Amino acid sequence: MDGQSCYRFTRAIARTPGDSCVDGLRNQESGAPDPDRFRNQHRVYLDVLVRAGVDVTVLPPDEDFPDSVFVEDTALCLPEGAVVLRPGAPSRRGETAAIEPVLQQHFDGEVRFLPPDGQVDGGDVLVTEREVLIGVSSRTSAAGASSLKTILEHWGYPTRITHSPGSVLHLKSDCASLGCGIVLSTPRLVASGLFEEYLVIQVAEGEDAAANALRVNDTIIMAEGYGQTAEALDALALPIEQVPNSEAARLDGGLSCMSLRF
Repeated sequence: MDGQSCYRFTRAIARTPGDSCVDGLRNQESGAPDPDRFRNQHRVYLDVLVRAGVDVTVLPPDEDFPDSVFVEDTALCLPEGAVVLRPGAPSRRGETAAIEPVLQQHFDGEVRFLPPDGQVDGGDVLVTEREVLIGVSSRTSAAGASSLKTILEHWGYPTRITHSPGSVLHLKSDCASLGCGIVLSTPRLVASGLFEEYLVIQVAEGEDAAANALRVNDTIIMAEGYGQTAEALDALALPIEQVPNSEAARLDGGLSCMSLRF
């Protein structure tokens, strides 16, 4: 497995938020997102991806699926090909039909499918330079994780299935792979023992939402408003781009959720 494949990207797929985002899923009521503000913040996010060296394919809004801006949950993209996943929320299952033809175009037909007896959200899949971690959660079933593990090991990826703490929606809600054996994580995920073989940078107290960051090539992208965690990341000597994420956060969404990178 390529040690840099977890953060080296040339292309990405994203989808513009629709007006129907106000009906998106959320674990706790924090108010509906403002669609116009969400689209403005999404454009800032896309601009940062482009500055980081990524060519972004931007899909139009899909008003039939309020959560469709979170394209990462529909697929897993790797150098060997793509896997069409099966989101755990029944209201999101139809999103995969729209993403499949886009993936076929980018991956020359090397697209696999998760069997229908399990569910996996892409937000529960963390690719590091040494392994792929799949977190069983309320959105990712053990059967789905096992099926995905089989596909990934066929491609030569060491894969480990773990269980996210009950309070964690998605594995990547609480962590990010930053390369060079380094992960950014919340204290509760560190306490689970998941990252014993990694160098861990913990987010600052009260800044758990900062853990859903991205390393894209040589740029770290994180949500704005988490100054202490940003200072901790300065030790990596990489450019840091802080982007607004208030509207995605109202739907429990983070930065990794809004693009498929490959």
